[in-house]
Amino acid sequence: MAPPNNNNNNINNNNNTMFIEQGGLPSNTLQISNKILDDDGRPKRTGTVLTASAHIITAVIGSGVLSLAWAIAQLGWAIGPAVLVTFSFITYMTSIMLADGYRSPDPVTGKRNYSYMDVVRSHLGGKKTQLCGIAQYVNLVGVSIGYTITASISMVAVKRSNCFHREGHHAKCYTSNLGYMIAFACMEIVLSQIQDFHELSWLSILAAIMSFAYSTIGLALSLAKVAGGGMGKTSLTGVPVGANLTSMDKDTLKSTPAENKQMKKASLVGVSVTSIFYILCGCLGYAAFGNDAPGNFLTGFGFYDPFWLVDLANIFIAVHLVGAYQVFTQPVFSFVEAHAKNRWPDNKFINREHPVVIPFGSGVYYFNWFRLIWRTLYVILTALFAMVFPFFNDFLGLLGALSFWPLTVFFPVELHIAQAKVPKYSPKWIALKLLSYVCLVVSLIAAAGSIQGLIVDVKKYQPFKAS
Repeated sequence: MAPPNNNNNNINNNNNTMFIEQGGLPSNTLQISNKILDDDGRPKRTGTVLTASAHIITAVIGSGVLSLAWAIAQLGWAIGPAVLVTFSFITYMTSIMLADGYRSPDPVTGKRNYSYMDVVRSHLGGKKTQLCGIAQYVNLVGVSIGYTITASISMVAVKRSNCFHREGHHAKCYTSNLGYMIAFACMEIVLSQIQDFHELSWLSILAAIMSFAYSTIGLALSLAKVAGGGMGKTSLTGVPVGANLTSMDKDTLKSTPAENKQMKKASLVGVSVTSIFYILCGCLGYAAFGNDAPGNFLTGFGFYDPFWLVDLANIFIAVHLVGAYQVFTQPVFSFVEAHAKNRWPDNKFINREHPVVIPFGSGVYYFNWFRLIWRTLYVILTALFAMVFPFFNDFLGLLGALSFWPLTVFFPVELHIAQAKVPKYSPKWIALKLLSYVCLVVSLIAAAGSIQGLIVDVKKYQPFKAS
């Protein structure tokens, strides 16, 4: 977020950095700035443990929760819940390590790092920074493809649900998701032209409401089925492996108490709440459907009735993903556009903004040809990829496998070793390295399983045909 122009003009004119920790604020503005700016010269942060916990919960409780019954079915009662608990604990532990990396070199008084890549650059540097960037942006691109798939499946499910209600549960009700993917892409092309869309507070609130709503409906329907005696056939060992855990870091916390302490508390609250929710959804879903649990128990028609409630849940999913798509793609847009502007600063096609007056006194919209074409092409390409590989479960598993080890385990562990100066070959160093290697093996196995599943799906799949 850019700082206010007032109080900072003199700084910029003197070619000094605006960050206090690096010097640059004139003494006559220091007293005023302390009231409206943080110690780095940026607008005062107001985030708390509560808001940080909400960000974590909103980011983690997504459409992946709908596949947990299927994931537990692959592992069985003996391993499934234990895997969820174990990886929840690992995620919490590495989140604690990452929280201490927000400032460097000291976790309380050091210089702020504004992004994950900044944290890696400050403590590890070199090629690891580039690897972190690749892991992050590959994950973000993958998420945008996954959201296109999931949103279209949910919209198709609404139409099929109404068909089943009219024609009976054994009706074929074939419906293509191609048209819904195109509709979703068209909405995203329009929304992607809105600058700073990710900063709109209502979007995060809407996403939180939608994700909690459809997850709660799925949980309630599973509980009702179990309570009604409709339990599926389950087993101790299950029917292959899957886990999908995500973490998100926010530069929004106020300076006091120390950010790392607040983030540790928020991580505890966020991971605990999401873990309980995930375990309940996974275990109750498995109890309800058994080893035949569908990959997505709302769109896979584990439930047919009440059809209106299933429809409502799927509408909630689609609405959530329309906004969530922008939240996860805006960083990709910003990265490419910033790189292009730095590379070709005098190119008018890339840099020139054309003001367009919005009717009825709604302000001015700044139109940019490069932004229009690049963002439109991005949405079209992700939609085309989703049309070719519309496989929810295996694609979701592959995304989780590819992002879990580097972003959730490897970099936080390496950051902690570097920042805490853990002696090489000490018991703690060995334990941390062992944890990282074990998680790498698990991720590789999960990725291999997902790729195998995708290959099987591709062999059976006929592009652009209704199913």
